[in-house]
Amino acid sequence: MDNIDIDLYLGIDVQINRGCPYYIVNSKLEHVESGWLIGHNHDQVCHQLAELKIKLLRNSHHEIAVGIDAPRMALTAPREWFWRGGKWQRKTKVEKGFGRHCEVVIKALGIANPQWTRLKDASPPWMELGYRLFQNLQDIEHLYEVFPSASYALLDGEQHPPVDLSFAKFSHGPKDMLDACVSAFTVHAFIHGKGFEVGGGDGLGTIILPGKLPVPDSHPVMKWPDFSKRIFNNR
Repeated sequence: MDNIDIDLYLGIDVQINRGCPYYIVNSKLEHVESGWLIGHNHDQVCHQLAELKIKLLRNSHHEIAVGIDAPRMALTAPREWFWRGGKWQRKTKVEKGFGRHCEVVIKALGIANPQWTRLKDASPPWMELGYRLFQNLQDIEHLYEVFPSASYALLDGEQHPPVDLSFAKFSHGPKDMLDACVSAFTVHAFIHGKGFEVGGGDGLGTIILPGKLPVPDSHPVMKWPDFSKRIFNNR
């Protein structure tokens, strides 16, 4: 991106039982702050996030960027298109229709195994919390969905700028906090032109990734099927 004017990069890993860890780095990938958003219900967690956002915006000279490890939104209807045998095909009667385009891309390319997004009334609690967090931060221009497991896969085996790792808040959930750190790193890499955005063809959000994809942008899985043409052609 040109004219990068972002001070802080915030990564959030969405959890229910232990709370949501967050990790913040600056433009030099130096650790700024980390901690946990813990509450007895979604409202309390969202309130803590709102307070954190206010503090960060007050202490930032420019903008902040946020990456959340959770689906941005629920499905509005069961997914009609499935990627099978290297092409898009219609949903069968036995398939439930979970998942969004961005998750299909990651699964089809063998990058990671997503936890398929569901309809809102069928979503597990951690997904519901993720929807709420995205909604509460919708005024942030640079708000992204991240997937740490996919980030690890794409970052493996390459040299990357070091990121400060603070163990101060790790004991409550080490792997969760590490995911929050990688979420912040992923946002930093994407904004600095070292990543990709996948999905979005179904209108249900994208996932940003660091590093290079194993296939070109022209790969057919990257493009969601054209509903209008297919319906017309089937008449």
